[in-house]
Amino acid sequence: DTLIFRGASATVLNYVQFFTGNYILNVAIISWFVAQLVKIIIELIAHKTLDLRRIMGSGGMPSSHAACTVGLTTATFKVCGHTSPEFAIACVFAFIVMYDAFNVRHSAGEHAKVLNYMIKNWKETTPDIFSKELKELLGHTPLQVFVGALIGLAIGILI
Repeated sequence: DTLIFRGASATVLNYVQFFTGNYILNVAIISWFVAQLVKIIIELIAHKTLDLRRIMGSGGMPSSHAACTVGLTTATFKVCGHTSPEFAIACVFAFIVMYDAFNVRHSAGEHAKVLNYMIKNWKETTPDIFSKELKELLGHTPLQVFVGALIGLAIGILI
């Protein structure tokens, strides 16, 4: 079904048909994209640098993983209802992704910080393996996951 919105002077096609044709997928993608844009804005405000590489980067405030999965779950709830198997799957998926984001990947980032410190302070001749710095911004704090989840919830409700 193509939905049409009629305004005072123009007819606009529903963004669902224009974007992917799938409301749930659109909400998930838009939630992810908004969270990534917020990361760029925060970077710009905090460090006065415009780092467009953050659009595809992981880690940092807010969690785009949480935004995407909670947006997906919210849209699934709206389309399929709270008793549907699809909603149950989306909920479990969101919780697993968010747990991984703030627990496993966050811990891996902390390990990378320690290893990078050890490499930088190595007193002896360092092998070539130490010439590459490990990525430290892998996961999220619980606050970052929570803010990402709020973005996904808001996008899922508003769209």
